[in-house]
Amino acid sequence: MTVSNEALAELAQCAWRIRRYAVRMGEVQGQGYIGQALGYADVLAAAYGHALRLRPEEPEWEGRDRFLLSHGHYAIAFYAALIEAGIVPESELDTYGSDDSRLPMSGMATYTPGMEISGGSLGQGLVIGVGMALGLRQKKNPAFVYNSMSDGELDEGSTWEAALAAAHHRLDNLVCLVDINNQQADGPSGKVLGFEPLAEKWAAFGWHVQRVNGNDLPAVVEAFDNARALAEPKPRVILFDTLMGKGVPFLEQREKNHFIRVDPPEWQQALAILDQNQPTPITEGVPA
Repeated sequence: MTVSNEALAELAQCAWRIRRYAVRMGEVQGQGYIGQALGYADVLAAAYGHALRLRPEEPEWEGRDRFLLSHGHYAIAFYAALIEAGIVPESELDTYGSDDSRLPMSGMATYTPGMEISGGSLGQGLVIGVGMALGLRQKKNPAFVYNSMSDGELDEGSTWEAALAAAHHRLDNLVCLVDINNQQADGPSGKVLGFEPLAEKWAAFGWHVQRVNGNDLPAVVEAFDNARALAEPKPRVILFDTLMGKGVPFLEQREKNHFIRVDPPEWQQALAILDQNQPTPITEGVPA
């Protein structure tokens, strides 16, 4: 599928807004997984602005594509995407992490419309995704299941058991999205437990593999399109290499940014930097 320059420009705006929403929510609590939200915003923009079939006004529509947030600590990024998609109103942003909020600090399906699973116990999302994909196939439902996970979840044996099962059952309605930001709570992912050569490992498990720069929006969109259009009866994985804190240089450069406590003035500094680098609106330069 060829994506127009106008559509890519709108997706760039979408990613920018997701980053701003995430930073604004971070400011509410003074802390959070902001590095991941900034780094993964382009992937979420491509997913919710381009790839997924959804009805924002009907989050439980049976024909919807399922997006599983296996890495539940990315909830702040996911809520930003739900706001951008029109599933959650922007007015709820200021309730993030508060009592009785629909936006708890870790993703919980019972609280948030559009949240398919309660993530957080890492390594569970792909297992659930395999079951969902099998169920949809049995029901002859053409929807896709997208399982979004962190590179830290590659340390979990359950992830690889699910990968084997998905290939065995030829689940061509299952797409796994892996955020490779090389950061875990205990340090760099590759030093905690080395996982390279990662593309070759997934291919050996029977998956169709793509590896792209997760902050290169055209490449991200193309990868989503390729995964959906693939004719081979096999599951698909997209490995996204991302930069933690993308778009805010002083956060990009922090040595440890898995979970960030940001000094109060820095939230507004981050927003100012994002605003200075807002992508060109698609209407700019177009005659009235």
